[in-house]
Amino acid sequence: MPRIDVYRNVHMGQRARLFALAVELGAADDADPAAVERLAGECLAMTQELREHAGHEDTYIHPLLRDRAPAAADALDAEHLRLDTALAALDERARSFPKAVSGARPEDRHALYLALNELISAYLAHLHAEETVAMPALWDRCGDDELAAVFGAFRASRTPEESLGDLRRMLPALPPADRAAVARATVEAVPAGEAGRVLDALATTLTPAQRARLYADLGAPEAWAALR
Repeated sequence: MPRIDVYRNVHMGQRARLFALAVELGAADDADPAAVERLAGECLAMTQELREHAGHEDTYIHPLLRDRAPAAADALDAEHLRLDTALAALDERARSFPKAVSGARPEDRHALYLALNELISAYLAHLHAEETVAMPALWDRCGDDELAAVFGAFRASRTPEESLGDLRRMLPALPPADRAAVARATVEAVPAGEAGRVLDALATTLTPAQRARLYADLGAPEAWAALR
């Protein structure tokens, strides 16, 4: 049976959204003020999310890692320094992008694009270190009960709205079996009368094909399947 992985699913969601944002920014119409404002805002929202994610890891995962595998914890601390620099550079570019005069926007958009990709480069290295150094160290030195307690403490810290947002961001990037397992656990944790509403809310970020597959995998009643 697979061990509990405290990084895998959330990291898959982050990669998917970072890559999608880079593609969208690269192809953006910088002559459209609304698009400029929206993309700058999306870059700032991404840096905020990544900082919050790092804070969650520092609070719930890394104390256990530092206690059981201090060398792995030290490696992640070094990664955080590089990430902080890349996050600050992206923030600076994103805030200045909407203020650029129209003639300078193509160059400013490309500078923002490069800053985003520099962050992605740094962040991918960070995720790789967590997944190939930190997680194996935790598996080697911790029982599943301890890893489950980490998950439980984090979930208990989130409001229902925050938890729903976490899952909406993550689910589109997961393979069907994993997506169904996460959705099933979420639905089973709410009163039976709320199951359809919760499932429909979870599925709002899925493509029509992903949504149809999820309902089929769960054997959800047709009344639940608002396949918009």
